[in-house]
Amino acid sequence: MNGEWRPDPSGRFEFRWWDGQNWTDHVAHQGQTFQAPLQGPPPQMQQQPVQQPAQPEQQAQPVQHAQPVQQAQPATPAEAFAGITGELVDGRFSEKEDQAIAKQNSKMLRVRLGEPFMARQGSMVAYQGNVDFAYEGGGASRFIKKALTGEGLSLMRCQGQGDVFLADLGKDVHLLHLQNSGISISGSNVLAFSAGLNWNIERVKGGSMMTGGLFNTTLRGSGWVAITTDGPPVVLNAAEAPTFADTNAIVAWSAHLQTNLKTSFKAGALIGRGSGEALQVGFSGVGFVIVQPSEGIQIPTQA
Repeated sequence: MNGEWRPDPSGRFEFRWWDGQNWTDHVAHQGQTFQAPLQGPPPQMQQQPVQQPAQPEQQAQPVQHAQPVQQAQPATPAEAFAGITGELVDGRFSEKEDQAIAKQNSKMLRVRLGEPFMARQGSMVAYQGNVDFAYEGGGASRFIKKALTGEGLSLMRCQGQGDVFLADLGKDVHLLHLQNSGISISGSNVLAFSAGLNWNIERVKGGSMMTGGLFNTTLRGSGWVAITTDGPPVVLNAAEAPTFADTNAIVAWSAHLQTNLKTSFKAGALIGRGSGEALQVGFSGVGFVIVQPSEGIQIPTQA
């Protein structure tokens, strides 16, 4: 059966088997597995577990094909780790079941498939169920933009039934929900997003290919998006004051913010680059800017 043990919703037993669509009569309580309807007396009234009603011997009658033999019950959490103890099997690292799309920890996301979704190629670290992964080309226009701008976002479409676990180089994962809104994200920080969102590669206004090739991936519509950051980020309110951020430290911003490039040729203004000009993106308007505590690989200065 495709399913899993979950806390019994009736509260009468420790676990009840969820077959993927409905609760079943299979329960686990105090190390015993037996069958009990969703409604019934509390566990004290059932001190003698029903040990798989010893299917009546059917009195020499052949098994009717109309009633296929049930598959063996899955192991309970206690049985799965029989004889093994320790922090890895005591429950603290167990799969989080509260929501269909949920962070399992600060660096891993689990998506329970219903509708298809897009994910960065190579970000799948595990999956359970029947899941299909297909390359998502994005169309000729996006392919040309990727080739010309360097804003690479190689995606795969995930669809089917099951759970998909995603991560990217141990970076921190953050989950956002868009409601008829838009967000501009550096392609290297996109982990996954709803297939229903519209995405495109767009030039950062105020810049051009000659000023560093500042292009970002823009997502618009209603749905969820998971992004990554190299360390805990800070979220700045651009409406509070003129806001500027290093081009390599910016993760994302509200798509409706106005942008412009600020450059400085003064040697004292060089920020961790060793040579060349300092380049920041300026933001104005009502919205937010997400900045990570990393500017990428720094080039050491010449002695």
